[in-house]
Amino acid sequence: MKKTVLFLITLCMVVGCACTKDKASDAVKEYLNKYNNQHEKVLAELDNVIKDEEFDEDTSEKYKNVMTKQYKDLSYKIVEENYNGEEATVKTKITVYDLYSAQKEAEEYKNNHKNEFMDVDGNYEAKKFLNYKLDQMKKTTKTVEYTIDFKVLKKDGKWVLDTVSTEMLEKIHGIYNYTND
Repeated sequence: MKKTVLFLITLCMVVGCACTKDKASDAVKEYLNKYNNQHEKVLAELDNVIKDEEFDEDTSEKYKNVMTKQYKDLSYKIVEENYNGEEATVKTKITVYDLYSAQKEAEEYKNNHKNEFMDVDGNYEAKKFLNYKLDQMKKTTKTVEYTIDFKVLKKDGKWVLDTVSTEMLEKIHGIYNYTND
Protein backbone atom coordinates (compact mmCIF):
# COMPACT_ATOMS: atom_id res chain seq x y z
CA MET A 1 0.00 0.00 0.00
CA LYS A 2 2.78 2.43 0.93
CA LYS A 3 4.53 1.67 -2.35
CA THR A 4 1.34 2.38 -4.31
CA VAL A 5 0.76 5.71 -2.53
CA LEU A 6 4.41 6.66 -3.00
CA PHE A 7 4.19 5.71 -6.68
CA LEU A 8 1.01 7.80 -7.16
CA ILE A 9 2.54 10.81 -5.40
CA THR A 10 5.69 10.52 -7.51
CA LEU A 11 3.60 10.13 -10.68
CA CYS A 12 1.53 13.23 -9.83
CA MET A 13 4.69 15.24 -9.20
CA VAL A 14 6.24 14.15 -12.49
CA VAL A 15 3.06 14.75 -14.48
CA GLY A 16 2.46 18.05 -12.67
CA CYS A 17 5.95 19.26 -13.48
CA ALA A 18 5.72 18.14 -17.08
CA CYS A 19 2.44 20.00 -17.59
CA THR A 20 3.56 23.34 -16.18
CA LYS A 21 3.53 26.00 -18.80
CA ASP A 22 6.65 28.01 -19.44
CA LYS A 23 5.94 31.57 -18.25
CA ALA A 24 7.90 34.75 -18.79
CA SER A 25 8.29 35.09 -15.02
CA ASP A 26 10.21 31.78 -14.99
CA ALA A 27 13.09 33.49 -16.81
CA VAL A 28 13.15 36.30 -14.22
CA LYS A 29 13.01 33.82 -11.33
CA GLU A 30 15.86 31.82 -12.85
CA TYR A 31 17.94 34.99 -13.26
CA LEU A 32 17.38 36.26 -9.70
CA ASN A 33 17.84 32.80 -8.20
CA LYS A 34 21.31 32.72 -9.74
CA TYR A 35 22.14 35.67 -7.47
CA ASN A 36 20.51 34.02 -4.43
CA ASN A 37 22.34 30.76 -5.02
CA GLN A 38 25.61 32.47 -5.94
CA HIS A 39 25.78 30.74 -9.30
CA GLU A 40 29.27 30.36 -10.74
CA LYS A 41 28.54 32.87 -13.55
CA VAL A 42 27.46 35.51 -11.03
CA LEU A 43 30.55 34.94 -8.91
CA ALA A 44 32.80 34.96 -11.97
CA GLU A 45 31.37 38.33 -13.00
CA LEU A 46 31.90 39.62 -9.46
CA ASP A 47 35.52 38.43 -9.61
CA ASN A 48 35.95 40.32 -12.90
CA VAL A 49 34.62 43.52 -11.31
CA ILE A 50 37.00 43.09 -8.38
CA LYS A 51 39.90 42.43 -10.74
CA ASP A 52 39.08 45.59 -12.73
CA GLU A 53 39.11 47.64 -9.52
CA GLU A 54 42.64 46.41 -8.77
CA PHE A 55 41.92 45.95 -5.05
CA ASP A 56 44.50 44.33 -2.83
CA GLU A 57 43.69 40.88 -1.47
CA ASP A 58 42.15 42.09 1.80
CA THR A 59 39.96 44.70 0.12
CA SER A 60 38.93 42.23 -2.59
CA GLU A 61 37.78 39.77 0.06
CA LYS A 62 35.81 42.45 1.94
CA TYR A 63 34.10 43.61 -1.24
CA LYS A 64 33.27 40.06 -2.25
CA ASN A 65 31.78 39.36 1.20
CA VAL A 66 29.58 42.46 0.98
CA MET A 67 28.28 41.52 -2.45
CA THR A 68 27.74 37.81 -1.79
CA LYS A 69 25.73 38.75 1.32
CA GLN A 70 23.69 41.10 -0.87
CA TYR A 71 23.08 38.36 -3.44
CA LYS A 72 22.18 35.71 -0.87
CA ASP A 73 19.72 37.92 0.97
CA LEU A 74 18.09 39.51 -2.09
CA SER A 75 14.37 38.78 -2.05
CA TYR A 76 11.86 39.32 -4.80
CA LYS A 77 8.20 39.01 -5.68
CA ILE A 78 6.73 38.80 -9.15
CA VAL A 79 4.00 41.44 -9.22
CA GLU A 80 2.66 41.26 -12.74
CA GLU A 81 3.23 39.72 -16.16
CA ASN A 82 2.08 41.45 -19.33
CA TYR A 83 2.26 39.58 -22.61
CA ASN A 84 2.33 41.00 -26.12
CA GLY A 85 2.87 38.05 -28.43
CA GLU A 86 6.50 36.93 -28.22
CA GLU A 87 7.39 39.70 -25.75
CA ALA A 88 6.51 40.13 -22.12
CA THR A 89 7.20 42.53 -19.29
CA VAL A 90 7.58 41.06 -15.83
CA LYS A 91 7.13 43.63 -13.06
CA THR A 92 9.17 42.49 -10.08
CA LYS A 93 9.67 44.00 -6.63
CA ILE A 94 13.06 43.29 -5.13
CA THR A 95 14.33 44.00 -1.64
CA VAL A 96 18.07 44.43 -1.14
CA TYR A 97 20.43 45.97 1.37
CA ASP A 98 20.62 49.73 0.88
CA LEU A 99 24.30 49.89 -0.02
CA TYR A 100 23.77 53.23 -1.74
CA SER A 101 22.79 54.81 1.58
CA ALA A 102 25.68 53.10 3.39
CA GLN A 103 28.14 54.50 0.84
CA LYS A 104 26.62 57.97 1.03
CA GLU A 105 26.78 57.97 4.84
CA ALA A 106 30.41 56.83 4.68
CA GLU A 107 31.20 59.76 2.36
CA GLU A 108 29.53 62.17 4.77
CA TYR A 109 31.51 60.68 7.66
CA LYS A 110 34.75 61.08 5.69
CA ASN A 111 33.95 64.73 4.97
CA ASN A 112 33.39 65.41 8.69
CA HIS A 113 36.31 63.27 9.96
CA LYS A 114 39.03 63.80 7.37
CA ASN A 115 41.82 63.33 9.90
CA GLU A 116 40.83 59.67 10.41
CA PHE A 117 41.75 58.93 6.80
CA MET A 118 45.16 60.59 6.80
CA ASP A 119 48.57 59.00 7.16
CA VAL A 120 51.16 60.24 9.69
CA ASP A 121 52.32 62.89 7.18
CA GLY A 122 48.79 64.29 6.77
CA ASN A 123 48.16 62.78 3.33
CA TYR A 124 44.76 61.32 2.46
CA GLU A 125 44.80 57.51 2.33
CA ALA A 126 42.14 56.24 -0.06
CA LYS A 127 42.61 52.65 1.17
CA LYS A 128 41.70 53.62 4.76
CA PHE A 129 38.50 55.19 3.54
CA LEU A 130 37.69 52.30 1.20
CA ASN A 131 38.05 49.84 4.08
CA TYR A 132 35.85 52.03 6.27
CA LYS A 133 33.20 52.26 3.54
CA LEU A 134 33.24 48.50 2.96
CA ASP A 135 32.89 47.89 6.71
CA GLN A 136 29.84 50.18 6.76
CA MET A 137 28.35 48.43 3.75
CA LYS A 138 28.90 45.04 5.37
CA LYS A 139 27.24 46.16 8.62
CA THR A 140 24.14 47.65 7.06
CA THR A 141 20.82 45.98 7.72
CA LYS A 142 18.76 48.76 6.16
CA THR A 143 16.93 47.54 3.08
CA VAL A 144 15.34 49.24 0.11
CA GLU A 145 12.66 48.01 -2.27
CA TYR A 146 12.84 48.59 -6.00
CA THR A 147 10.51 47.79 -8.85
CA ILE A 148 12.15 46.39 -11.95
CA ASP A 149 10.35 45.80 -15.23
CA PHE A 150 12.19 42.93 -16.89
CA LYS A 151 11.70 42.55 -20.63
CA VAL A 152 11.43 38.89 -21.61
CA LEU A 153 11.38 37.48 -25.13
CA LYS A 154 10.21 34.13 -26.46
CA LYS A 155 13.06 32.50 -28.39
CA ASP A 156 12.88 28.96 -29.74
CA GLY A 157 9.76 28.33 -27.65
CA LYS A 158 11.36 29.40 -24.36
CA TRP A 159 11.11 32.67 -22.46
CA VAL A 160 14.50 34.35 -22.03
CA LEU A 161 15.53 37.57 -20.37
CA ASP A 162 16.34 40.46 -22.66
CA THR A 163 19.25 42.77 -21.90
CA VAL A 164 19.55 43.85 -18.29
CA SER A 165 20.29 47.57 -18.06
CA THR A 166 22.87 49.26 -15.85
CA GLU A 167 20.04 50.76 -13.78
CA MET A 168 18.57 47.29 -13.19
CA LEU A 169 21.98 45.96 -12.11
CA GLU A 170 22.47 48.91 -9.76
CA LYS A 171 19.12 48.10 -8.16
CA ILE A 172 20.01 44.42 -7.79
CA HIS A 173 23.33 45.42 -6.21
CA GLY A 174 21.66 47.95 -3.91
CA ILE A 175 23.75 50.86 -5.18
CA TYR A 176 21.11 52.64 -7.28
CA ASN A 177 20.88 56.40 -6.58
CA TYR A 178 17.18 56.57 -5.74
CA THR A 179 17.44 60.18 -4.53
CA ASN A 180 17.15 61.36 -8.16
CA ASP A 181 13.81 59.60 -8.75
